[in-house]
Amino acid sequence: MEHQRDSDQSYLCIPHHANLAMALEKWKSSERLKSVYFVTATFTEETRLYFPGRANHYILIPNLGHHDKEETTEIVSTYERHVFEFKITTTLFERLCERLNYVSIYFMRYSYGQKELIDLATSIAKRDRVTKAALAEMTVSCSMKPKFSFPYSKNLLILEVDGGRTHQSDQRYCEKTRRDAIRKGMSLSNLFSFSILEEFK
Repeated sequence: MEHQRDSDQSYLCIPHHANLAMALEKWKSSERLKSVYFVTATFTEETRLYFPGRANHYILIPNLGHHDKEETTEIVSTYERHVFEFKITTTLFERLCERLNYVSIYFMRYSYGQKELIDLATSIAKRDRVTKAALAEMTVSCSMKPKFSFPYSKNLLILEVDGGRTHQSDQRYCEKTRRDAIRKGMSLSNLFSFSILEEFK
């Protein structure tokens, strides 16, 4: 399985707030932004300490290109709570997604070579509801400076999951996927996840 290098794609996660209404309408009508979602975020106990400015609900904009960021720069630069950007470094695989329902993000405590990553991609690709797997790096923007910096921000794995019956079933599906990877010898830990509540566009 070949890897595709990506230098111009990101996921942007902006805390949802009533004052975001005008910006949201602009993003929904933008020709540049292909998808905009309203999501609920689930942080693990292990990672909550690193993100004191976290929110419960976010606007998720996937597949954001470098030039598309002009649409979001103004609101992001003034936000008081954590805004997360996940820059894709390598797409392990991608296939047709009929309805994105869940995005799960993991961190790896160790760096792995190409052989290990190919094995990981092959293992995950057997899970038919996983429509995309990508390596990524995280940056966090927030006026509330965290006390601790997250140490594995440059060693992340993102999975996109096609729609299941419930978000709980999606979570269980991803957990089984994670455990399968661990059995292959990969150190894969939950960072947080996004459940899609509404697709704006």
